[in-house]
Amino acid sequence: MHTAGIMLLGPLAELDLADLDRMHRTNIRGTFVVDQQAARRVRRGGAIVNFSTSVTKLAFPAYTAYAASKGAVDAMTLILARELRGRDVTVNAVAPGPTATPLFLDGKSQEDIDRLASVTPLERLGRGEDIAEVVSFLAGPARWVNGQVVYANGGAVR
Repeated sequence: MHTAGIMLLGPLAELDLADLDRMHRTNIRGTFVVDQQAARRVRRGGAIVNFSTSVTKLAFPAYTAYAASKGAVDAMTLILARELRGRDVTVNAVAPGPTATPLFLDGKSQEDIDRLASVTPLERLGRGEDIAEVVSFLAGPARWVNGQVVYANGGAVR
């Protein structure tokens, strides 16, 4: 499991290509390299857990490049699960929704944070422990869950 990722926001028509390339290097290439090394080393009964985002389904304006980078993670997750056929290794991704992390909170006004918290039926932002519970499930007892993107977002996905 790894959580390296960056989120640079802006409308598609205005986003600097250097920002897109930077997100690509971190969010896609970083996941690829970690998965590649894990695929070479994880023992039978092991689990690989990637990190995606619920933004791929929520489709918030200004998140195009970030969502695209995480959509690539979704694809890697499914394909790697199939490539590891016969090894008894699961590969899944967790797709958090609005979660109170430094990555999410950075640069957002309190008004934006409150608006995004209200997107979920639970009317709050996720917490680190909410996401950790899903990761723990996927890394432990969830042996029949494989090649899936699990949306941990308090019901925010429409």
